[in-house]
Formats: sequence, C-alpha cells, structure tokens
Amino acid sequence: MSNFSQTPFFRHILAMDTSTDQLSLAVATTHGSVDAATWDVWAFSGESGAKASAGMVAAIQALLADAGIALSQVDAIAFGQGPGAFTGLRTACAVTQGLAASLRPGGVPVIPVNTLLAVAQAARLAAAVRGDVSATALAGPWTAVMDARMGEVYVARYVFTSALTPTAVPACTQAPVLLTPTALKAWVADRERGHVVGNAYAAYGAQWVDAPGFEMWQDAMPTAAALLHLSPALWASGAAVAASDAVPLYVRDKVAQTTAERLHLKAVQAAKDPLQP
Repeated sequence: MSNFSQTPFFRHILAMDTSTDQLSLAVATTHGSVDAATWDVWAFSGESGAKASAGMVAAIQALLADAGIALSQVDAIAFGQGPGAFTGLRTACAVTQGLAASLRPGGVPVIPVNTLLAVAQAARLAAAVRGDVSATALAGPWTAVMDARMGEVYVARYVFTSALTPTAVPACTQAPVLLTPTALKAWVADRERGHVVGNAYAAYGAQWVDAPGFEMWQDAMPTAAALLHLSPALWASGAAVAASDAVPLYVRDKVAQTTAERLHLKAVQAAKDPLQP
C-alpha cells in the first residue's frame, strides 16, 4: 500500500459512484488548503448497471471535457466502495483501478468512500440547499439506509461537525450492517433522535409509517458530489490508497452461487429426494 499522506492536497479530483441503479460522476477543481477548500464542481448522472459499465469511461471523458480538465490533470480519484449492488461496486473499482494506475507513473491516489457515509453527506448537502436544517442539526446524528434488496437494508449512523464540508472524518457510531425493515424500525426507536435518510423508503416505507424516528425521513442517494465533499477529511486522515488497493466493501458476503455450488446443491437435494427435479 502506498502512503500518500504527505502529498499536497490535490487540485483536480474525479469522483464516481455506481453502488445503486444510478451512475453518478463528478469532477472538481479545488482552491485552497485541505481544511479550507473551495470547489468548482461539474456533475453527471445516468443509468448504472451493465449498460453503464461499457460507456462509463466515455462519460468520464465527456465530463472532464465540459470542465476543461484533461484526464492527465486528475490528481486523485474518489469512489463509492460500498456497500451496494455487487456489479456496480466491481465496476467502480475496476474503472478506478485502471484510471488511477494509468494516469501517471506510480499512479494517482485513490480515496475509498463508504457509500452509506456518502448517503448521509448527500442528505446534508440537500438540506443545506433547502435551508431547513440549522448548522447545529447538520451535525446529526444521521442514519443512512440503503435498499439492499432481498428484504433487507444497509444501515450505518454518523455524527458530523457542523461544517457542511467535513473538516474531520465523521464519527461512525454504527458500522454498516444488514437489517430487516422491522429490525431497523426497532433499532431507530431505541436511539437518540436524528435524521434518517436513504433510498429505501419506496420499498419499505409502509412498514415505517408513524414509527418513532422516521417522522422526518429524507430521500437521498450516494452521489459523486458527496464523495467530493468528504474527500478532504478522508485525505487528511490518511485514507488514500494505491490503485491496486481500490477494492469493494461488501456487507452482505454473497448473493449468488457459482455453477459448481449450484450443481453440488442439486446433487445434495437429489440424494435426499430422488424424485426432486
């Protein structure tokens, strides 16, 4: 693993997230120091999944062209490392690794960002734009909830400073975990009131109607812009890694069986019941 902690703060940073069914890209030109950076940001969103992977590099190139930034000028890449859709996470990692390793000799730093943290930050950014959250309330706690499919949700909880762009890595008071919607309802009820945000209400909101803690639910997605805002604090904490260390974060270990596993399971079932097709 390369140590980038002593490298000066980057000027041009590319960010990407494909952890959901939405592709989110952003590129920023930064001005100032790590703890007092200002941003010029260009963003793009589109469909993620198998269709997006083929055109993702072209979309990145188009976004950089709009921003007037050459690919060779990118100093660092932030990516949503998970949890999220398995295919999407692998796509982001592959593109990040390829670009980061090829941009210059020795590669450029990569900043992995937890997608649940990005959900919380995206919600904070949206709340600030609406002007309906005080500076104190921006600190949280923020409970981020993402639809994990299969009747479960990914959950994590964070406490920020009041600064909209965090100057320190937010405190994670609940590491990412898988819960059922019912278990989440009880989990939220047992904790200090805060913001509950994410993309799971459309699927499971009927189970949370009138539940304590869900009164102010806010829809939010992990966006590349949120990754950019989190990057200075993560960078300062030494979270940057080499391209080869850009790997997904899986909370659910496995959702699909290999061909060999399926054949083995079928053989076991047949041995138990010879009439089973």
